[in-house]
Amino acid sequence: MQDKLKAIAENARQEIAAAATEKELKEIQVRFLGKKGEMTAVLRGMGKLPPEERPVVGGLANQIRDELTELFAAREEELRSAERQKDMAAQRVDVTLPGRPQELGHMHPLTRVMDEIAEIFLGMGFTIAEGPEIETDYYNFEALNIPKEHPAREMQDSFYIRPDILLRTHTSPVQVRTMEKVAPEVPVRIIAPGKVYRRDDDATHSPMFHQVEGLVIDRNISLSDLKGTLLLFAQQMFGPHQQVRLRPSFFPFTEPSAEVDISCFLCSGDGCRICKDTGWIEILGSGMVHPRVLEMSGYDPEQFTGYAFGMGVERIAMLKYGVDDLRLFFNNDVRMLRQFR
Repeated sequence: MQDKLKAIAENARQEIAAAATEKELKEIQVRFLGKKGEMTAVLRGMGKLPPEERPVVGGLANQIRDELTELFAAREEELRSAERQKDMAAQRVDVTLPGRPQELGHMHPLTRVMDEIAEIFLGMGFTIAEGPEIETDYYNFEALNIPKEHPAREMQDSFYIRPDILLRTHTSPVQVRTMEKVAPEVPVRIIAPGKVYRRDDDATHSPMFHQVEGLVIDRNISLSDLKGTLLLFAQQMFGPHQQVRLRPSFFPFTEPSAEVDISCFLCSGDGCRICKDTGWIEILGSGMVHPRVLEMSGYDPEQFTGYAFGMGVERIAMLKYGVDDLRLFFNNDVRMLRQFR
């Protein structure tokens, strides 16, 4: 029986050394040392041995079991270490490869144009005023001389939250709120940039868009002051050779009212596809503040006059950058936005 135990031990040593995976090693361990393994089978026959041989065989069996247990543990650690080395080699980072460049962000073209507009007017002594985007019917319409049932309301398809609460359709409520704060004797010179909302959606309209409106109130303000301000703005925004013209129009909160055109920067006024062969391009609406609006906001229209104007930032950006579809500004197509890097 001693010879049989030694033969089992020798076979186990060879198979342990030859095991290539942990799974294979586990199978060898079960075959030799498991409950139904070869060592166990031999030891179960010890009862047939003479009493004097049993201690010798038992001692040899324990010695072999301890030796094989240590060999299994050592080989298992070797296999695990080799597997770790293999994984590390497969996942190794080649530091000599060029890095992946991180693309830097940049300002959105609408943000850039709005900042440029603000900078121009700040240079002319205007200050920036802001107000809520959720407005009352009073500030959005009534305080601007647009009472209920006034047909001018049909020009602005509004988003109503309640009958008297809506998303503002222009930034003009900021002008009213500013006048109420400083009236009746303090002059006003502000621009009101921000988001506005109307139920429009096509190539030249969006349900949400941006406006910059301006308001000047003081003694002896005239229409010539308005035209001079807008001429300077047009020349700084579109080039020093720009001219402006005022066409009669209608806005409930100004009287007289005027649409403002600039000379076409593409054809220099000769006529082209962009200006529809007129030589002029419309950019904004304007006018002298209606006496009723001044009175409702706390100013004496006999003592104070003023002018107001409002422009769509998207329209200015479309003209400045030659974009023919307003929706391109909101589609977040990086191919389009990268052009303004």
